[in-house]
Amino acid sequence: MAVRRILSVCCGTPRLASLSTAPATREQPSTGSGAVPGGEAVEAVRSPVPSVDFGNAQEAYRSRHSWELARNLLVLRLCAWPLLLEHHQQLLHLTRRLLGQRLFDKLMKMTFYGQFVAGEDQESIRPLIQHNRAFGVGSILDYGVEEDVSTEEAERQEMEACTSAAERKDRGTSNREKQYQAHRAFGDRRDGVISARTYFYANESKCDSHMETFLRCIEASGGTCEDGFSAIKLTALGRPQFLLQFSDVLTKWRRFFHQMAAEQGKAGLAAMDTKLEVVALQESVAKMGIASKKEVEDWFTAENLGVSGTLDLLDWSSLIDGRTELSKHLVVPNMQTGQLEPLLSGFTEEEQQQMTRMLQRIDVLAKKASKVGVRLMVDAEQTYFQPAISRLTLEMQRKFNVEQPLIFNTYQCYLRDAYDNVTLDVELARREGWCFGAKLVRGAYMDQERARAVEIGYEDPINPTYEATNVMYHRCLNYVLEELKHNAKAKVMVASHNEDTVRFTLSRMKELGLHPASRQVYFGQLLGMCDQISFPLGQAGFPVYKYVPYGPVMEVLPYLSRRALENSGIMKGAQQERQLLWRELKRRLRSGSLFHRPG
Repeated sequence: MAVRRILSVCCGTPRLASLSTAPATREQPSTGSGAVPGGEAVEAVRSPVPSVDFGNAQEAYRSRHSWELARNLLVLRLCAWPLLLEHHQQLLHLTRRLLGQRLFDKLMKMTFYGQFVAGEDQESIRPLIQHNRAFGVGSILDYGVEEDVSTEEAERQEMEACTSAAERKDRGTSNREKQYQAHRAFGDRRDGVISARTYFYANESKCDSHMETFLRCIEASGGTCEDGFSAIKLTALGRPQFLLQFSDVLTKWRRFFHQMAAEQGKAGLAAMDTKLEVVALQESVAKMGIASKKEVEDWFTAENLGVSGTLDLLDWSSLIDGRTELSKHLVVPNMQTGQLEPLLSGFTEEEQQQMTRMLQRIDVLAKKASKVGVRLMVDAEQTYFQPAISRLTLEMQRKFNVEQPLIFNTYQCYLRDAYDNVTLDVELARREGWCFGAKLVRGAYMDQERARAVEIGYEDPINPTYEATNVMYHRCLNYVLEELKHNAKAKVMVASHNEDTVRFTLSRMKELGLHPASRQVYFGQLLGMCDQISFPLGQAGFPVYKYVPYGPVMEVLPYLSRRALENSGIMKGAQQERQLLWRELKRRLRSGSLFHRPG
């Protein structure tokens, strides 16, 4: 499979008026057409890393009118009301029927919509974006419109889109592992997901439409501003069958490596510490009948692997995409049956075209981001898609992250293998000489992933506890921050609403001498959430961004439902934001500044 060769396709789109989305304090002169800004030389002597006080309510909310604080309190209180949340969709429908569409829209803009959504279109969101920029907080534009399809329709679309022609012909029989097969019970990927948008494949024209939407967001985030960001999802850009099949290939190939490691007595080591003896590996592969001894010897040469006599997982992974002679031998032993099975299933001509068009769309978006100087973050998705998504993102990084990290991969730290994934990709960037860019998140699919693993019968990919996920997040973050200390071109986005994680990041930045002016560490939160974290960071000079969704009221209701549900979980575990809001409102009442005007 020629994954490394992402096809180059030209796609012209009309240029929109620039919408500056980076923090105002970050703006620098343009670095030239097509360059990614933010890589200027850092002064040899600079002030210490500034301290940030997250408990100062007056400073945290000086960018907000009093009525905005009251709305925030109201929304947070409603989000903590279990009975309301349980029946929120029915209540929204009833309210719209009673008030009519016009009054319903006004009510939503005064409450949930006004809290979590910036406006209906790119023109109407300008005031909020410019206001936040003035207080040091940038924006990542996100067109929040989703199709409101029924569960039955979502399941039907998913089963059709994730099943190949060969599998339909064989009445559902598949060589893929259970994890990477479509299952109707989990066809509606929205179920149990509260923090991420879901796309269902309908047809190729719909994918083209999604690409155009992403292009408009990239264009609007560009212009002359510093460090613009935009986010994309690969499931919006093509048929998910390809992602399932490719994920299955990558997982089997990695498992084969670990099986060989176990034979050599090296089971249980960290990914980067596992090294196979090449001579012993050649003998094992030849004995399995995968290829002749001479063919196997040709795969592992000094030119390919150096002179160490060992092979690590990065070397092993490179075999799957760079050697045409090896492609015909892509088979692995099934440990249950003892039979050799092909890694790749055949594609029909139509499926091959669909895969090609998906790669073309990815390439178009990356080229547009490069042209307008916007960093592109590829969102993480379910584990049965993620190996392919990460690999395709890596291919874009190889191509576009030459001088600065234009493409950011997303790492879900609730996964058991998150640390291995981060360390492998950092090491690969070092070896190949491209710039590492990462966004670290905890993850959005935990409940769904766990239920699917139990129901279908494979190992739960999620860390056993929330505390274990926190440990994993900080472990991955610490490793990346250490890399940033030694590599000025590497960047990371700390996407977290967890104050402890932000404090940990600031502490390690001080210890490692990573100054915010170096623009290597970014912070990200959602619009309408955790302003007491975002604005103090921005006012202290740290690069911080809000995810800013926009779209018509009725079309962003699915997004608003998820925000309400996500806030319910946050409100159950922490009261600090609500306490700070009350404190600032009371201070304004006592001091006679209830009509405070941000400035």
